[in-house]
Amino acid sequence: MSSTRPEAGGAAPVSVEEARGLLDAELAAAAGRGGLLPGDVHELKVRWLGKKQGVVTTLLARLKEVPKEEKAAFGAGVNALKQEVEARLDVLEAEASARAAALAEAAKAVDVTLPPRVPPVGRLHPLTVVRRRIEHVFRGLGYEVADGPEIETDWYNFESLNFAPDHPARDSVDTFFIEGGGTGRDALLLRTHTSPVQMRTMEGRRPPIRVLCPGRVYRKDDIDPRHSPVFHQMEGLVVDEGITFAHLRGTLSAFAKSFFGGRAEVRLAPTFFPFVEPGVDCAVSCVFCETGCRICSYSGWIEIMGAGMVHPNVLANAGIDPERYTGFAFGMGIDRIAMLLHGIPDLRLLFENDVRFLDRTWS
Repeated sequence: MSSTRPEAGGAAPVSVEEARGLLDAELAAAAGRGGLLPGDVHELKVRWLGKKQGVVTTLLARLKEVPKEEKAAFGAGVNALKQEVEARLDVLEAEASARAAALAEAAKAVDVTLPPRVPPVGRLHPLTVVRRRIEHVFRGLGYEVADGPEIETDWYNFESLNFAPDHPARDSVDTFFIEGGGTGRDALLLRTHTSPVQMRTMEGRRPPIRVLCPGRVYRKDDIDPRHSPVFHQMEGLVVDEGITFAHLRGTLSAFAKSFFGGRAEVRLAPTFFPFVEPGVDCAVSCVFCETGCRICSYSGWIEIMGAGMVHPNVLANAGIDPERYTGFAFGMGIDRIAMLLHGIPDLRLLFENDVRFLDRTWS
């Protein structure tokens, strides 16, 4: 609303009649600009009834300049003008207050024609999305999902899996031991893989066994773009009569085609893991290129997991006859698979809880 004050420098009225004409003009101009609000009426009150420079006050101050014989009539006229100004401004003030209240109430109203205010919706973490995708593939192959404790004993994490107490293979999976958590095979530690879940599963049931073991694991690694002391693994185990290496290769091939696409192939290369014999590294043909790219180091293959036939000592430690039953196991890093699928350059992004990174569609 524009100011209701006259332009600066305007001459003050010198008579009651001139003042009354000016009042009519100003109120008419204000009405022409639209309905007044309380602030506008206040400005008019100051303009007309102010104690220092109000129009009515200025006219009363001129009373001493009026000839003696005209003072009574002039004073009566000014008082009548003051009463008229007060009455008209009181009416305007009541109207302005009602108008302001109506506007405030209207501001609270809901415009049903506007689009709704959609609350922010969370998304699944990329690791959760990838874990569920892997689980979906293996559930289709007849696997069930098992869980186990993250604080394990040395027996379940190492010795039962064919890691001798002084075996150098322990160096690559150095972990965090719990202070005051016992000694020897009963020593408590943060598990370095989800293989203890496999051992507990074999102890608790008889073959046939087809189990998938996802979970959080811990190793004494430095934090950098490719390593973390906390990460996530997905391991699998099959134990039954007549299980051969061909079953392992067929399973890995079926997983690769279902998870990465029908053109994906697997390549197995011999390696060593204490709990399997023979052991292999499994690589999948690069799904991002055909001739080589940065992701596959221009080799055409991406290593995704380790696997092998379950070592007879591991079966025996679980109370399963290795002469009757055989099996295979495999394990992959969920974090690594997520980084490959979505081109995530730094492992730390998965753990920093940065909403700018997490608030994406990880499907």
